[in-house]
Amino acid sequence: MMRYESSTEGYCYRVLHVDLETGQVRDEKIKGPAAAGFLGGAGMAAHLIYDELVPDLDPLSPEAPLVIATGPLTGTTGPAVGRYVICAKSPATWAWGEANVGGLFGPELRAAGIDALVLRGRSPQPVYLCLLNGVVELRPANQLWGHSDTYETQDLIKEDLKKPGVKVACIGRAGEAQLPFAIVLCDHGRVAGRTGMGAVMGSKNLKAIAVLGDQPIPLAGPERFSLLRARINRELRQDLVSEGLRDFGTSSGLDIFDYFGMLPKKYFREGVLDGVEAISGASMAETILSGVSTCHGCVIACGRKVRINEGPERKGPEYETKIGFGPNLGITDLKALVELGDLCDRYGMDTISLSNTIGLAIALYEDGMISGAQTGGLQLEWGDAEVVAQLVHQTAAKAGFGELLSQGALWLAGHFGVPDRALQVRGLELAYHDPRGASGMALVYATSPRGACHNQSPYYLVEIGQTREEIGIGMHPRQGGEEKVLNVVRHQDWTTLQNSLVMCIFANVPAGEVCELLTAATGYDLTTADLMRIGERSFTLKRMINVRLGRGVDDDTYPEPLFEPLAEGGAAGYVPPLENMLRVYYKKRGWSLETGMPDESTLQHLGLASYSHNHSKS
Repeated sequence: MMRYESSTEGYCYRVLHVDLETGQVRDEKIKGPAAAGFLGGAGMAAHLIYDELVPDLDPLSPEAPLVIATGPLTGTTGPAVGRYVICAKSPATWAWGEANVGGLFGPELRAAGIDALVLRGRSPQPVYLCLLNGVVELRPANQLWGHSDTYETQDLIKEDLKKPGVKVACIGRAGEAQLPFAIVLCDHGRVAGRTGMGAVMGSKNLKAIAVLGDQPIPLAGPERFSLLRARINRELRQDLVSEGLRDFGTSSGLDIFDYFGMLPKKYFREGVLDGVEAISGASMAETILSGVSTCHGCVIACGRKVRINEGPERKGPEYETKIGFGPNLGITDLKALVELGDLCDRYGMDTISLSNTIGLAIALYEDGMISGAQTGGLQLEWGDAEVVAQLVHQTAAKAGFGELLSQGALWLAGHFGVPDRALQVRGLELAYHDPRGASGMALVYATSPRGACHNQSPYYLVEIGQTREEIGIGMHPRQGGEEKVLNVVRHQDWTTLQNSLVMCIFANVPAGEVCELLTAATGYDLTTADLMRIGERSFTLKRMINVRLGRGVDDDTYPEPLFEPLAEGGAAGYVPPLENMLRVYYKKRGWSLETGMPDESTLQHLGLASYSHNHSKS
């Protein structure tokens, strides 16, 4: 058991380094240019472990660092800032790994006097890490390892500690088995879902982290911040996007996405599927919705609680889960989607990656490339929720055909000799926004630092009208090309800033008001241009990490099957002009067309020249 010192001084970034093998603890305070230049969250995480992310580092080795980071607004009661990020070298992609998660854990971490955790080493036996009001302790977790799901783990740890209010983030059996798409889960099913951060925790024999704190969040101007926060929360609550999310959850846009051809069906093979309306946010609200859940201090309340028949209240599926296990697999049974999402959460598996991989398997089975003998007799057919449930169980256990699914879509496609058939970028399976219906997403998927990711820029929201004119993000045709490239660049930079604050990407807060909040919170005198530069700086640093790891120009691409136009639906006959868009994108970013590395003038402009001196480190 060890103690660390927290701080109540003005804004500085307080980092706790923990070696899980030795139990040693070291605390660090980051001030000055680094604190102001990255703020917190994923940007600060990239700064903290930049030198360690080298090509020969195995992401599942004891030496590999894992960062859990909050931002300067986390836990301040608004607007929509109850979030944190988990970052590492991804075991799924061997490139930059990042997962963003809400709930109550992040604010509790700050209340415990910690802005970020950096975890290294591997415990000799399963443990969970306790951070309780300045005390650090590693407790045995043998009784939890292999025997409890993610919800049970949280309850058992709370019972063990006997401290009301403790918050827990944990892995499930998928993380213990180090599946490349294992998640970290906390609170009411809030998940750090992508790039395998649960596998990194599992590789360290770390089952969970429990945190409890009672310290106030340090603010430079608390009275000013309180007034701003109250006003902006009122405005955010009345925003039309917020109202849709509150009423219908993250599926509030499902119908319009379907109309515009942005909603995938049958592994992105078809543009039309009967019965899609049965799984919409409105349908869920009218049938099985029993309540809503919210992250810390959030007025949007997009989380869903559902009840099927007389059963227990459970988490309702989010959009990506609903589409991935729904239309993507030809399923339109809402109750089945609740069950499948719940299974994945309890096992601790990313619903996007797993549903994408299962979709690939069904497509290959349909095309005769996989036989019943290889699936153990299972018939892989569109719309069969019972077989999909069996595949989920098998994948978590790495048993039967699930052993092949457990390594992800790219591995599965390669195993059957058709690597180009996997819908992925940099090894990360595609999220569920078809770029043929909204071309900006093609560029987002191709250039996102973590692979085929929708949360490094949810540009699909811009495509349906959520512009940000104050920072130059306007409206362009959904199926446009080069003319929207600068729009995408700005949107990526803004989203990267949000992932540093850490602010929810659904929070439609004007840039000027974000400036005011940050000034009141940190004391920094920031302009909108400053915010955009901070976002660009963090985005570029992640790019530098990826190029060093061998993920450059050749990986800025797009799945081969999506170069085929759909015959029906709102996207029929269209394919994004990705090659032309990428050429313009590199010029706008100031990146080399040959290597993908930011050029010297870009690095100087962003204050990253000193990082580039260590860029070839290996």
